Amino acid sequence: MPDLNLQACAARRERLFAALGDGVAILPTAPETLRNRDSHYAYRHDSYFWYLTAFPEPEAVLVMVGGKRPKAILFCREKNEEREIWDGFRYGPKGAAEAFGFDAAYPIAKLDQMLPKLIADRPALWHTLGHDDTWDRRIGAALNAVRAQARAGKRAPHALCDLRAELDAMRLIKDEHEMTILRRAADITSTGHARAMRVCRPGMSEYELEAELSYEFRKSGAEAHAYTPIVAGGANACVLHYVENNRPLPSDGLVLIDAGCELSGYAADITRTFPVSGRFSPAQKDVYEIVLASQLAAIDATRPGASFMAPHEAALKVLTQGMIDLKLLSGDLDNLIEKEAYKPWYMHRTGHWLGLDVHDAGDYKTGADWTPLAPGMVLTIEPGFYIRPGEGIPSELVGIGIRIEDDVLVTAEGCDVYTSAPKTVAAIEETMRHG
Repeated sequence: MPDLNLQACAARRERLFAALGDGVAILPTAPETLRNRDSHYAYRHDSYFWYLTAFPEPEAVLVMVGGKRPKAILFCREKNEEREIWDGFRYGPKGAAEAFGFDAAYPIAKLDQMLPKLIADRPALWHTLGHDDTWDRRIGAALNAVRAQARAGKRAPHALCDLRAELDAMRLIKDEHEMTILRRAADITSTGHARAMRVCRPGMSEYELEAELSYEFRKSGAEAHAYTPIVAGGANACVLHYVENNRPLPSDGLVLIDAGCELSGYAADITRTFPVSGRFSPAQKDVYEIVLASQLAAIDATRPGASFMAPHEAALKVLTQGMIDLKLLSGDLDNLIEKEAYKPWYMHRTGHWLGLDVHDAGDYKTGADWTPLAPGMVLTIEPGFYIRPGEGIPSELVGIGIRIEDDVLVTAEGCDVYTSAPKTVAAIEETMRHG
């Protein structure tokens, strides 16, 4: 494990200890999930657990005991030579404590026995309440075990606190280590999108471009796709979460690819739209230029102190004016925006938080107001324009679906766009011409 990663996790635990006071926090990782019969899905850790530990194995729980001498305790699988022959290396409690910097580690089989002792006489218990019914019951059992010792002078925690709320606020502001990984994930994903542009030809199918992305991601060291990729040819791009990826690409149409890699647990999220033939038609170019202008306006509005909604509002003005110019709408711009007249062709917000989860942790509102942007926040900027068949829509526009998405870090001066895949009409056509 890289020292920088472990140092970052230790620093995060120290921040959380400050919030816990004399309380205790319990945080399990994700369980393994059967795919069918005795085959499992590829294992992926819980994001909160990974954020604080970087420990990669299933069947693990972090217990953080606050106070004057705080302790980070890991419960994990024991060493097992027979299982390691079949399934691979296990750290075991002793190895995990040494390698990952925990104050103590115990076999996972001892957790239920030790948990009542760890939470007794603590003022508060922090847990991801409501996240997992099985764990809620397990925590309840530990609380009841303490309450059963009331006549012996033991007290159960009086307060139950949602650990996610505290961790969400921490995860919203990325540290330097996270920024480094997110930038690398964006670089790998940008290269994958450029590869898809270079190899795309009429006669190919959507899944062939998906395969090119998968190849580039793995070749560059990413673990996997961060989410199910969207490779949507032609009118399929007007389905926002189209994931079948099994149709032939229309030779005279566009293809929209929404895909990002996962690297060291962190997600990239990029969308590019380009012509299968390598050349935009006049109508495709008109719509594309509107979406690109709206995205650039949104990026320009992304700065410290601005509302989370400021990029969305900037994009809306450009998109709605574009709909007027294309004669899809008529009337006063501000009035059309107020009435949400744009929604038949643009029905989602312009971005979301990005990090360990592709739709990352963090509140979008602070009280009644939208959260102000601050340095260290990472979000996507992804306006779109989707023209489904409808009365009065010019035939040359029907079936055009375009989204352009980049990953953006808020900085002290404004913002930094992490992603670099070609996105101007000229850059896309040049990339495809020399594929």
